[in-house]
Amino acid sequence: MTVEMAWFSALCDDDYEFLGVPDPQLASSWEHCRNIVLTADRYGFDNVLLPSGYALGIDNTVFAAGLAPITKLRMLLAVRCGELVVPQLARQLATLDQMMGGRLTINIISSEMPGESLGSEPRYRRSTEIMYALRELLDGEPVDYHGDFVDLTIDPPRARTVTGRSPLFYFGGLSPAARECAAAGADVFLMWPDTTDKVLEVKADMDARAAAKGRTLRYGWRSHVIVRETEDEARAAARRLLSKLDDETGREIRQKSLDSASAGVAAQAALREGADDEGYADRHLWTGVGRARSGAGAAIVGDPDQVLGKINELTDAGMDAFILSGYPHAAECDLFSRYVLPEIDHGRLDFEPDPVVVG
Repeated sequence: MTVEMAWFSALCDDDYEFLGVPDPQLASSWEHCRNIVLTADRYGFDNVLLPSGYALGIDNTVFAAGLAPITKLRMLLAVRCGELVVPQLARQLATLDQMMGGRLTINIISSEMPGESLGSEPRYRRSTEIMYALRELLDGEPVDYHGDFVDLTIDPPRARTVTGRSPLFYFGGLSPAARECAAAGADVFLMWPDTTDKVLEVKADMDARAAAKGRTLRYGWRSHVIVRETEDEARAAARRLLSKLDDETGREIRQKSLDSASAGVAAQAALREGADDEGYADRHLWTGVGRARSGAGAAIVGDPDQVLGKINELTDAGMDAFILSGYPHAAECDLFSRYVLPEIDHGRLDFEPDPVVVG
């Protein structure tokens, strides 16, 4: 089965040799993050996730525009719902897609704005309305919609994407409101690391929710990876990554994120709490990364055959896309690309998405 393989560019101050210990050479900057993307591009990855933060890192939209003419891979641009009004966002994304020659994909983010305090239900309602209006405009359709958060009567922007259609929407979230939002509007539902039985449980629930709305979903797995020639070397690299981490520093890093209290983060904490003394939730799923990271908090750890085996296990469980990262990001991208990527049948995720359902 062909799957989409993506890497991650650490735009939000999340690159380390030793987790939790800042290194000026690895700080988010145009040069450093560009090097990560160019490394992934050179090795033939299909996509790259460009995360978004406020106080952290650098602007991902400007970054994507700068890389558009010098790369071949897709870019998965994180877009925070509510940061821009929908017509402006549609125009911006269509222009960016033109600059990329049709390589744009969109990661829908539903976290609160700084200083904002919205409950889960209204926050995800806002995201559903924005996805609906954004897809209509990017598909070249006028919008006449008057909801709780989006109130528009407007023609589509003159600027269009290369295909004339909206890029795919990637989306993640585990709360009931997030799941309903994803079922209504996402094309690819992203999961953070968990045991395979839990992955199957979530997928079954999401399949049912989407089917109830007349839609179908594809699925993606977002995690870290540590691959070395032997399992012992990989586990040693995991221990080394945490060897200078202070628990209080780790707690402060986790709490910096605006989604630090989300259901997804709580699930990562539960996975970590259920792991063994070395932090392994199963033999090749290590939760140590989550000690100093709010989002995806586990890594696939092992030798090349073991890492490939875990990816194949997840593919068999229904994953259509993988978004991987490692520390330091460019170095781990090099290792994964040499040891594992050539053994994977991979390519861009392309399909005709279902309409966004809002009502």
